[in-house]
Amino acid sequence: MRKPYVILIGSASGIGKSTVASELARELNIKHLIETDFIREIVRGIIGPDYAPTLHKSSFDAYTALRDKERFKGNNIESLICAGFEEHASFVIPAIEKVIERAVTDSDDVVIEGVHLVPGLINTEKFSDNASIHFFILSAEENVHKERFVKRAMEVKRGGKHLEYFRENRVIHDYLVKSGRKHGVPVINNDDIRCTIRRMLSFIRENCTEVTLQHPVDRLGDVIEIIIKRHGGRIVDVSYPIPGFSQPLKREVNVYDPIEADRFVKRLNESPKRKRDLERLYTLSNNVHSHMICAPDPETLQEILRELEESGLVYNEENED
Repeated sequence: MRKPYVILIGSASGIGKSTVASELARELNIKHLIETDFIREIVRGIIGPDYAPTLHKSSFDAYTALRDKERFKGNNIESLICAGFEEHASFVIPAIEKVIERAVTDSDDVVIEGVHLVPGLINTEKFSDNASIHFFILSAEENVHKERFVKRAMEVKRGGKHLEYFRENRVIHDYLVKSGRKHGVPVINNDDIRCTIRRMLSFIRENCTEVTLQHPVDRLGDVIEIIIKRHGGRIVDVSYPIPGFSQPLKREVNVYDPIEADRFVKRLNESPKRKRDLERLYTLSNNVHSHMICAPDPETLQEILRELEESGLVYNEENED
């Protein structure tokens, strides 16, 4: 039997996680969609403000209720905000894990979204044997985040004081992004909802294959354009067959974000030494290397392979000198 999906989508307020979660649940035909804010309200009914004052604050101003603010004297305000947020979330996470446990027991697919999903605090490993767990953190550039934050605050009639806390929400955003990268949770830049969904599906659906390419370093941008930018796929690893070695030189790269991919190419072109080092590696394998690539669906995977072939990037053993 297929393992039930447990999909966790975390982000700061105003990034668009509710919209993304709703669209993803619809795409995967998942009927259970839960916001951690609702779970928090249940926990608040059990644990009073005298015992857990930060729980009874919002995630962005929980730091104002910390009992041990003196401990952070001399630190910057960002450290205090993060400490308050972490304590606030820590009261909600055990209840979230109980929801996951129930979904797994009942073999029900579930999407859970909310700011309280913090990489490193929530233990997904204990469910991995019995569920298909996928954890994502959504991000956005600061100007995009601010625009969405203001719009959302006005739509849900939380203007005024709520709007004053964008700075705190931005600190939480950076904290979640950093935690995601530290713990291997994919950080998806939610610049366009359609692209975001496709990138997430490239992780969730197992539409993957190995492809062997042959091209110089200067055509790396073409590979990124086809796989990542144009089709929302991801490059899982890279493997170089080195003559004289029984096993290829292989490493995981897990490249899926077009912005990060562009930054890599830019840094490569701006650093002659780094580029020369990579060119030496390419030369050792006669520019031949393999990738495990994944796509949102089988049709897209075939389209990627076709475009790589038409662009002259796929290795053809018959044409090798």
